[in-house]
Amino acid sequence: MSLKIYNTLSRKKEEFVPTKQGKVGMYACGITAYDYCHLGHARAAIVFDVIYRYLLFLGYDVVYVRNFTDVDDKIINKANKEKVDFKEIAEKYIKEFTIDMDALGVKKPTVEPKASEHILDMIDLIKGIIEKGYGYVKDGDVFFSVEKKKDYGKLSGRNLEEMEAGARIEIDEKKTNPLDFALWKSSKPNEPSWDSPWGPGRPGWHIECSVMSQKYLGETLDIHGGGKDLIFPHHENEIAQSEAFTDKPFVNYWIHNGFVFIDQEKMSKSLGNFFTIKEILQSFHPEVVRLFLLSNHYRSPIDFNDKNLLDSQSALDRFYTMMRKINDLEKGETEDTDTRREIRDLSERLRIKFKDAMDDDFNTARVLGEIFDTVRVFNQILDNIERKGNLFNSKTFIPLKDTFKDIGNILGLFKLETEEWFQDTKRIDLEKEVELTTDRIESLIKERNAARAKKDWNKADEIREYLNLKGIILEDTARGTKWKVKR
Repeated sequence: MSLKIYNTLSRKKEEFVPTKQGKVGMYACGITAYDYCHLGHARAAIVFDVIYRYLLFLGYDVVYVRNFTDVDDKIINKANKEKVDFKEIAEKYIKEFTIDMDALGVKKPTVEPKASEHILDMIDLIKGIIEKGYGYVKDGDVFFSVEKKKDYGKLSGRNLEEMEAGARIEIDEKKTNPLDFALWKSSKPNEPSWDSPWGPGRPGWHIECSVMSQKYLGETLDIHGGGKDLIFPHHENEIAQSEAFTDKPFVNYWIHNGFVFIDQEKMSKSLGNFFTIKEILQSFHPEVVRLFLLSNHYRSPIDFNDKNLLDSQSALDRFYTMMRKINDLEKGETEDTDTRREIRDLSERLRIKFKDAMDDDFNTARVLGEIFDTVRVFNQILDNIERKGNLFNSKTFIPLKDTFKDIGNILGLFKLETEEWFQDTKRIDLEKEVELTTDRIESLIKERNAARAKKDWNKADEIREYLNLKGIILEDTARGTKWKVKR
């Protein structure tokens, strides 16, 4: 099966055929750097991170561009309020975004251009749009005339009359049509500005993405994406201005991820119903956040709540518990041809199902279902091995371990050593749930084990009950006493 992508422009799945054989140019709209990022930003970043990784896995030479909007009304307003230069605000939040992405294991794009570094390129594109009859100048402002672009609205599927009736449009008496959008904004007090043929000013929002995407990827992009909220007007306007200038298709495949919802409302700063990435990572491991965001198909909405995140954490617990069992069982020399064949076949089936799901419009939800079905089946195999009391040669488990590693590299999951996972999640759970430190818990467990060795059952029970009241559950196993935090 070849890769198929749902194209927002055609509203159907299409076989992916890049413009140049073996090469892919992909652009995703990045953040406007004026505040800390929330889970909605994380979803977009992780969705396109997985797409990027999968295209590399398929053998493509990928150039992935994700921009930073570092000149914008929101940035300028915040800078004026804090009485600092706009660059200081933008640089601060670009740095914070990078910290968040590193924490979430998001791979760096090939290029991360900033709008402020491409102003001259924007001016050149605006000049070309005017020369071709699509732009007009009014008192130092430059606007794009949407009526001149006969197919305007093809991405969002709306015609001009519908958009005039339903869209939130910035009122500006300078515009010929209320839907016309700014290519260049004339200079205003307390705003940064650059010289241009139309007087000092700064670029409009939409022009930056046309310029930066085409500068690094050429006139026709293979893939362009972002959140569904960017379809109109941002991406619609990108298409209009780019194709007006080049007379060529701007993008072959448009990809848009769904929203993150809280209480059936889209998570957004404007609604005030958002959680920053930093806040969420104080309570949940980064792999939990990634698994949660990949557990629904990228085009579908996803509901944010603690239960869904805890379900994702429990799923990862099952995976790493299975890996712990493997580590315990592969310390021997026993070789069992039937067991090796069973594990190899299970691994090969998972690889096939993984590729089938990813080739079907990057269906990570289906992939995760297949993974945890495989974990369930493999646990049954491990239980049988444990009952027989065999310790196997490590080669027995290599096929499945390699499969999980390869798939994990694409999803950004299953990357930790087993004990690292349990220690990290214990630390996070402790910080949010209980008053005890890890060292104190381990000390009490040692004290309890000493009491049990002396057959001082009352003392041992007292320690267990004390820890239970503090939210710590003990489990006595053949490998020693394990503990976890109640959830």
